[in-house]
Amino acid sequence: MGYAPAAALDDGFLAGEPRTGLAWLGAAAVAVVVGAYGTGKTYGGVAGLVEPFRDRLVTTVVDRALRRGDPAAVSRLTHQTEIARDAFAGLVMVARSFVFTAAGALTGLFLLAPPLLAVVVPPLVLGLALFLATLRPLARRQEAYLAADEALAVGFGEVFAGLRDVTAAGAEPRVRAEAGALTEAALEASRALARWSVVRVVALAVAGRLPVVLLLAAAPWLLDHGVTAGALVGALAYLTQSLMPALQNLVHGLGTSGSRLAVVVRRLTPPSRTPSAEAPGSPAPAPPSAALRLRRLTFAYGDHADPVVRDLDLTLPHGAHLAVVGPSGVGKSTLAGLIAGLLRPGSGEVVVGGRRADTAAAAAGRVLIPQEAYVFSGTLAANLGYLRAGAVPEEELRAAAEALGMTELVRRLGGFAAPLVPAELSAGERQQIALARAYLSPAPLAVLDEATCHLDPAAEARAERAFARRPGGTLVVIAHRATSARRAGRVLVMDGADTACGDHHELLARSPLYRDLMGEDGEARGSHPPRPPRDADRVDPVPRPGLAGDGGHVVAHRPVGQVQAAGDLPDGGPFRGE
Repeated sequence: MGYAPAAALDDGFLAGEPRTGLAWLGAAAVAVVVGAYGTGKTYGGVAGLVEPFRDRLVTTVVDRALRRGDPAAVSRLTHQTEIARDAFAGLVMVARSFVFTAAGALTGLFLLAPPLLAVVVPPLVLGLALFLATLRPLARRQEAYLAADEALAVGFGEVFAGLRDVTAAGAEPRVRAEAGALTEAALEASRALARWSVVRVVALAVAGRLPVVLLLAAAPWLLDHGVTAGALVGALAYLTQSLMPALQNLVHGLGTSGSRLAVVVRRLTPPSRTPSAEAPGSPAPAPPSAALRLRRLTFAYGDHADPVVRDLDLTLPHGAHLAVVGPSGVGKSTLAGLIAGLLRPGSGEVVVGGRRADTAAAAAGRVLIPQEAYVFSGTLAANLGYLRAGAVPEEELRAAAEALGMTELVRRLGGFAAPLVPAELSAGERQQIALARAYLSPAPLAVLDEATCHLDPAAEARAERAFARRPGGTLVVIAHRATSARRAGRVLVMDGADTACGDHHELLARSPLYRDLMGEDGEARGSHPPRPPRDADRVDPVPRPGLAGDGGHVVAHRPVGQVQAAGDLPDGGPFRGE
């Protein structure tokens, strides 16, 4: 772009050889065509780099949304991953362009006349240094801008979801003020980013525009020191047609795309928290001998609400099997959410495997199987191995299926390579797949929150025994059948402040509530009054003879239509709400 025009002037037109000049210009034209072809070929290579990079980011975002319930997942998935993809592609292209163009331009200037470098290189280096100094502040402002955008997405999502409640409670002024504060924060972050962009423009002017001005100003001196007119024209061509466009693309690309890429990737793939990253003054982790430890755990759904869990202390060693029982609404699923890290305690702490529950190490050491099992479209093997880092060998898949009693299901579906259609599976089949997925996970602590409610008692028993037999595994079952408590080595009875823990026989002796739930006679022959039948835990306490109001009637704890006739009652009378 510079050497050919210089030679066309000095050796051709100014020397009276127009054919030579035209030949050099033809060579320049051919070089432009070759360069355009080479640039076009680079796009395929860039796509080969960028698309797998974007796919990995999307996988990371979706995985975090499914595992941790990330409230900013929509912004990350729809906005930030596209920023990362575009920024990465732009960065690769501008970096490639600047490296080859700068190397070619500086080499051409040296070949034309070495004194030209003394005029061009100093402002170029100064401008680049100024630009590099702005990268860190620009990245911080870019991160603040993205954080404000996420806060807007989360804040307005909460507002939209609760519009009726806002109106019913007369909270429009408060919501308006909070939404306005979020908007103002986003506006200020955008302005701060724009102010630092001005510094970037100054750096571009110093590195790209100033060399042209200096070259023109120094032209008489250069001509007096052996630099030809053609060399001056070639130098101007190098600066204006090659180096300046490449420099401008680099500054805009690296300044915008580079800082965005660094910030977005850091936000989309945060580093795992290690023990050294714990907050100063945080409680010491539990000894490694405890698979789960609860320390004075208290939780309430609101600042002024009564605690659902109050001052609960519990320690489970590795390999323990705990069943959690209690009436509906007492906080059993809340406890499961606290152990799984889905809820934050108001006070106290949850320690999993010696790590606080809000750390990545604790998250890797536990798995929660909820009542509503999640099965995605894909192969059965992909569903079962979802919580494993790599592909699960088929031998392990078969062993898990055998342990959980789902061999017949695997055969009916067509094997582990068979594709699944979630809508075609029953609730019980989905639960079996979710249980096998958790069984195959490396997490030693498994929490079953009514995860077997759609299975028959035999299948439920087999699943619980399989989890309890996992080497080094610890099992916590939120029980909905009395038999789950009988199988457990320890039972936690939740009843507000009157929480009790022990084995089955100990609790029968000292917990009236547990006797009611189990339907076992103690010395007092049950509590008075009995708990209502058919509670949400599917534990059906049966009132014992001799309690107040007992007329010797059968308590119909299933739909009355299943009773053959009213005459089945001992007194032969009709149903009157018994």
